[in-house]
Amino acid sequence: MSGFAVGDLLVAGITISDGVFDGTVVLLVEVDESGTVGVVLNRISELDLGSALPSWAGLVSEPARLFDGGPVSQQGAICLAEPSHAGEEPPGWRPIFGRVGLLNLETPVEIAAGAYRRLRIFAGYAGWDAGQLERELELAMWHVLPAAHDDVFDTQPNSLWRRVLRRQGGELALLSTWTANAELN
Repeated sequence: MSGFAVGDLLVAGITISDGVFDGTVVLLVEVDESGTVGVVLNRISELDLGSALPSWAGLVSEPARLFDGGPVSQQGAICLAEPSHAGEEPPGWRPIFGRVGLLNLETPVEIAAGAYRRLRIFAGYAGWDAGQLERELELAMWHVLPAAHDDVFDTQPNSLWRRVLRRQGGELALLSTWTANAELN
């Protein structure tokens, strides 16, 4: 047993200071014997969504920006979406947890318009080969936590890491006050 599953959050531990994953909150979207795929929920991309995917720019939730999903395949895009109506599975959508799912960006925009309550697009993804994430968990690099529906579409992504840790209570809530400057901890 791996200790994590599709729909879980990986919240970066304070020991991660690689400039790539420090302070990140990653939603796991695929987990199988070949490895694990997730998207970073709390990093806005420098790329302009209107330039990268102009037909989708009007459908994304606030903040209406392209998010940096991770360092792998930055030219590719992953879309997370919540259907507008409970129990509905619009074309091109696959559930991950609750009412959050992956939306295939090859779905015609005309079909997607109005079919989703919230939608967010990520450039790239985070990926781990088989066994790699398990090793990182043994080194306490990540905290595996349950995702809340609103984490995916959070309107204040810059503070998501702290808020996810804080709501856990105990030691994890204490970690939410961590600063990069050790003298302030």
